[in-house]
Amino acid sequence: MARLRHRQRMIKRLILALTLALAPAPALAWGDYAHRLIADIALADLTPRARVEVRRILARGAAVDTPACPIGTLADAAVWPDCVRSLPDRFAFSFSWHYQNIDICAPFDADAKCPDGNCVTAQITRQLAIAADRRASAADRAQALAFVAHFVGDMHQPLHIGDKHDKGGNDVRAAYGAKAPERMNLHRIWDSDLAERALTEPPAIGPRSPTRAQRRDWAGGRVADWAQESWELSRTVVYPELKGYPDTCPAKSDIRATIDEAYVAAARDAVRLQTQRAGVRLAMLLNRAFAR
Repeated sequence: MARLRHRQRMIKRLILALTLALAPAPALAWGDYAHRLIADIALADLTPRARVEVRRILARGAAVDTPACPIGTLADAAVWPDCVRSLPDRFAFSFSWHYQNIDICAPFDADAKCPDGNCVTAQITRQLAIAADRRASAADRAQALAFVAHFVGDMHQPLHIGDKHDKGGNDVRAAYGAKAPERMNLHRIWDSDLAERALTEPPAIGPRSPTRAQRRDWAGGRVADWAQESWELSRTVVYPELKGYPDTCPAKSDIRATIDEAYVAAARDAVRLQTQRAGVRLAMLLNRAFAR
């Protein structure tokens, strides 16, 4: 009897293992791979004071009470806001904070598309203040730190800022490799396929990749200035280099575009640059916030 129960348990484990092996692997996208890399770059550039404070906040990350979406490391925190999209009853209020959709067919306006501060640029500043407030609860500080770590990354993805009347590329169907346009859109490609390819191809980018000169240069400016850089990349790389996409403002509806190798090369450079910039700037914001 005991042997039969043992065999049944082994069969169940084998079925589970096969199920997991055959399941589609989750994409390591801007929402995961790049966000974790940005956090690692920032962590390497924190001052001793900021590092201590970040660790203190993260040590109490369980107070947020999201076991499926832990906040134990800065890299965990950087992907937490995407993870809790699976908990809309608690966090739906934050879903509009990931982007801004500033019209690239008009002059740049950092205050555009930000009703009541519900956009990525405004929330970076707001959440940073909460994370730095020692009077705030452990849960509020951990949650705020996670929002900052994530939103700095989101803001450096051009299609989280730039928009051509297409919901940040979500309305642009695009063929990428063997993937038909019916299955893909431009925003998703930038968030996943392009980001993963750009950041995993050699030479690898690591926490120490930015040079001292780059760190000094990139750490200057304000959140609005950094948003404008992303907006400019939307105007100069994301849309103009897209094969089959009309160079009109606003864009026509029902666009079918193609991602070719020339586009990938231009996008690759932009992704690698923006990821490193985001890491350096996240460190600067945290160093400044926790200097007091």
